[in-house]
Amino acid sequence: MIRNNKLAPVVLFVYNRLHHTKTTIETLKKNILANESELYIYSDGPKNSEVSVTVNEIRKYLKSVTGFKKVTIIEREKNWGLAASIIDGVNTVIKNNGKIIVLEDDLLTSKYFLKFMNDALMMYDDVENIFSITGFSFSTKFMKFPDKYHEDIYLNIRPMSWSWATWIDRWEDVDWEVKDFQKFINNPKQIKEFNRGGTDLTRMLKNQMNGKLDSWYIRWTFNAFKKKKLTIYPRVSHVNNIGHDDSGVHCSEDTDNIYSHIELNDEEVNKFNKHIELNNDIVKSFNRGFNTNYLKILKRKVKKISFLNILSIKK
Repeated sequence: MIRNNKLAPVVLFVYNRLHHTKTTIETLKKNILANESELYIYSDGPKNSEVSVTVNEIRKYLKSVTGFKKVTIIEREKNWGLAASIIDGVNTVIKNNGKIIVLEDDLLTSKYFLKFMNDALMMYDDVENIFSITGFSFSTKFMKFPDKYHEDIYLNIRPMSWSWATWIDRWEDVDWEVKDFQKFINNPKQIKEFNRGGTDLTRMLKNQMNGKLDSWYIRWTFNAFKKKKLTIYPRVSHVNNIGHDDSGVHCSEDTDNIYSHIELNDEEVNKFNKHIELNNDIVKSFNRGFNTNYLKILKRKVKKISFLNILSIKK
């Protein structure tokens, strides 16, 4: 347990997206706790000579970043890849601080993002079944909450990579090798339970173990599932993902756009309930955003609407 009033350090991982990186940092600078927060920026090395030009441009920009209590830049000489870079970077920073807030280079944050994350880290550090915190939530146009649900936050069985925070005891408990994968994959009941967090999860884990995917996130998520841990989400998002423009490692352009154009929470006050319970209706509503069949149907509807709009214009 951490139990200290010190703000969590913010760790940002960047690679070769200059515009995204600038946008992420500029919105983060506008946070009310930015000038009190330490920022660590991990810049991954280029995969090839073509990328090295952009990487060097980003590193030049990073040296000009101000607005934080302290800025530390770590320049990788070689290309580590996102998974290895995040695991190593978080290992290094969290050991000296006990807790951490993590961002990647395609996330817009509200001015109260850091406050939400730090307040939640303080509130839930001794609640053992809370695995992590995120500032992201789907648009309220997509998310459905029960009429009688009046909390400012909610719990989910699925952690989130689009902004997250955790504590050292949760982080160091992760089995990155997934030693019990074979036992899991031969258990249909366990697979069904894991996929309550989204039907993409087992597929991602299979690809990870077969060497077709290099993801820290799916291993992190699987660990939360095994330990029956939960993640705190804000009812109204403090984060907007701008990476679904085919520019990211694991992001592709999504015609339904449910992952972006999120309205950001502009309220300072977030009421935290230490004894909040998991609501299965909310879990189902959120996680359908990662259900393969649902997304296929949604994309077909969007394409149909777009086609009909084109026809109406031609007429």
